[in-house]
Amino acid sequence: MLKYEISETDHCRQVESFLQNLLPSASHSYLRKLLTAGHLAVNGTPGVSGTILRLGDTVTLKESSKTSAFLRKARPELDILHEDQWIMIFNKAPGLPMHHAAEVDERNLVDLGTKLLAGRDGGSVKLRPVNRLDRGTSGAVILAKSSMAAAMFGRLIMDEGLGKLYLALVEGELAEDGVISVPLEGKEAETRYRVLFHRSDCTFVAVYPVTGRMHQIRQHFKFIGHPIRGDRRYGGQPLPGFAGNALHSFRTSIVHPATGETLQVFAPLSKEFLTLLKNLSGERYLSVLHSLPELS
Repeated sequence: MLKYEISETDHCRQVESFLQNLLPSASHSYLRKLLTAGHLAVNGTPGVSGTILRLGDTVTLKESSKTSAFLRKARPELDILHEDQWIMIFNKAPGLPMHHAAEVDERNLVDLGTKLLAGRDGGSVKLRPVNRLDRGTSGAVILAKSSMAAAMFGRLIMDEGLGKLYLALVEGELAEDGVISVPLEGKEAETRYRVLFHRSDCTFVAVYPVTGRMHQIRQHFKFIGHPIRGDRRYGGQPLPGFAGNALHSFRTSIVHPATGETLQVFAPLSKEFLTLLKNLSGERYLSVLHSLPELS
């Protein structure tokens, strides 16, 4: 029996994603079979699809020769949060662009994801972004496995939108929850936020964008005088050693257009964000972490 204790980097990770990172070369169907057959348990209870792992949980996995062959000591370069026959959802690292930009041979999420699939499954699947994150923002991004899936999910998002919850560290002290309603580019825009902890020089907030304008969260927090840390374009202080902004797409939900089921995906915070949060929150760090899965 293989045994693992959940660390900070896997806190709020769902069991399917944990398996994917543990056995990165295994097919999606094989990983699903491990879960449905009861080969994985969380704290002694058989794992159920969608189970959220928390700091300190114990995960056990039945060992077999096939499973052992897929085990990899190092984490894969890309963090897969969800996969099915239509889409993949990645936990994009801060500083990683979505697409190839002007620089030659620049690493980007679409190319890396396409290469990952080609190496694992063969064939020539071309991934297509369904939604996007700014280069400096980390967290959940949906990529479609075909043009048909891209059109299907794209239409749904245009009609219904995505349920999004972000986490952000902003400059200065915000003592209370609030709503920012400021038009952007002549269009209505609304962002709601909830304070998770604050001190005199910074505040950690859960952010709920009601609308989806370009750079909405970044612009709205600049407007109220509390720009996001690391976001130099909109007035945030630089973060030495941090590749992007202190803004993370933590939870994404959507009604799957092919199955009709609600798909909800959590994206664990990066090591860099966790270190930043630990340094700023001090003794409140663990209580803040444990509150994240419970955010409404």
